[in-house]
Amino acid sequence: MNIARFLHRSAAVWPDLPALASGHRVVADYRTFGRRVAALAGGMLGSLGLQSGDRVALIMRNGPAYAECMYAAWHAGLVAVPINAKLHPREFAYILDHSGARAVFVSDDLLEAVVDAVSGLEAAPRLIQVDRPEFEALHGAPAPLAAVADDDTAWLFYTSGTTGRPKGAMLSHRVLRAFMLSYFVDVDTVGPGDSIIHWSPMSHGSGINMLPNVAAGAVQVIPEGGHGDPATVFDLIARWPGASLFAAPTMVWRLVDHAERIAVDTANLRTIVYGGGPMYLADCKRALAAFGNKLTQIYGQGESPMTITALSRAMHADTGHPNWEARLASAGVAQSVVEVRVCDPDDRDLPVGEVGEILARGDVVMTGYWRNPEASAATLRGGWLHTGDMGAFDADGFLTLKDRSKDMIISGGSNIYPREVEEVLLRHPDVAEVSVVGRPHPEWGEEVVAFVVRRPGGAAAAGELDRLCLDHIARFKRPKDYRFVDALPKNNYGKVLKTALRETLAGN
Repeated sequence: MNIARFLHRSAAVWPDLPALASGHRVVADYRTFGRRVAALAGGMLGSLGLQSGDRVALIMRNGPAYAECMYAAWHAGLVAVPINAKLHPREFAYILDHSGARAVFVSDDLLEAVVDAVSGLEAAPRLIQVDRPEFEALHGAPAPLAAVADDDTAWLFYTSGTTGRPKGAMLSHRVLRAFMLSYFVDVDTVGPGDSIIHWSPMSHGSGINMLPNVAAGAVQVIPEGGHGDPATVFDLIARWPGASLFAAPTMVWRLVDHAERIAVDTANLRTIVYGGGPMYLADCKRALAAFGNKLTQIYGQGESPMTITALSRAMHADTGHPNWEARLASAGVAQSVVEVRVCDPDDRDLPVGEVGEILARGDVVMTGYWRNPEASAATLRGGWLHTGDMGAFDADGFLTLKDRSKDMIISGGSNIYPREVEEVLLRHPDVAEVSVVGRPHPEWGEEVVAFVVRRPGGAAAAGELDRLCLDHIARFKRPKDYRFVDALPKNNYGKVLKTALRETLAGN
């Protein structure tokens, strides 16, 4: 089933409901959205001469045109390749070349970088500027909805590539449908007339969250200009009923900081879905205090988009449960469309409480990596997605993430999971952010180093943090060195780059 069918279902059932909005202004209802998608699909197949299965790249800031291009590609039976707009032109060039994209839809602010990227390609794709009349002219005679197989690729998602060349996870129509249905069961309820605010990049989590919202008849709200700050987000929440948004934990922290300083109207806020990095217990409690029971956590990867485990609103609110804090620090339970295991290096199941690699299997897992059979075989060996993440189940099926396997520290033969140390350090009121990594040690193998960002005006000292650790965790786990920094290095999705921190240590 073509994933674009859900848009046309909404256009038929709720034609007059707002579908796309820029700031406070509605730019298309569902009738118009559906018609424009079919017309743009016609232009892709006709004027651009694209054929079923061709790749169409999107290098654009957030905007109504993003949603239109994405659904038009699916409608036409093409493969959408959303690319992070913050990448370097060389990274654009690699992904465009590797994916074999035949067309690139680009916004004016990124045109120069994209022209630079395609200049050295042997087979340069066609560039279409979505801010220019040529984009409107491309809307031709409407194309019929393409017939696709469930396993045909719909979304080619390139990983962030922090440890090498990015890999293209092939997400099929079946994968996207499974994600969408699991969202309704495990993450959030959405109804006609609700809204989602696309503050995060639509090339990533916010974009894929369009799917359940479009299927349910909610309006896609994009801040004016495609981006904004916390004040912009709260302004849009006050304007649009039933508002949700997807945010990385760093973005949630920004919203909480703003709400603690300035009175905000959150009456319309339905849900903040957070994921993409660790949300520490102390920060989660601050967010619950600021917004009430409006948080849902998801854990997943590009290879199983947003869909491995979830911690629902009800679980966040269950303060009377004796394990509430432990559950709040977990990633929740397996989502409905996926099996999840914790295994040893030989893929044998580990008992409750023991830490191992997280494996997942289900319709929501990618079919493989584009043009990379070796990586596909290694990652999907035995029919299970090997995430590279470490975690442990409790007796009730709640999965607590420890760290990426490569980030685990082994000191004196003992495993130290950075997140456990980070959770303790964040108990200090003057600590805003922290990241823990290992540093080579001639006797112990590795020792623990903590990079700490103080809150404005904060004066947390190494001795205080050391005492805090000694009060809460084993002595051997405490950092042997504290580095106080102004900010932690992060990628374009807000994830801390521990590789960069390790490189900093290697250079000193």
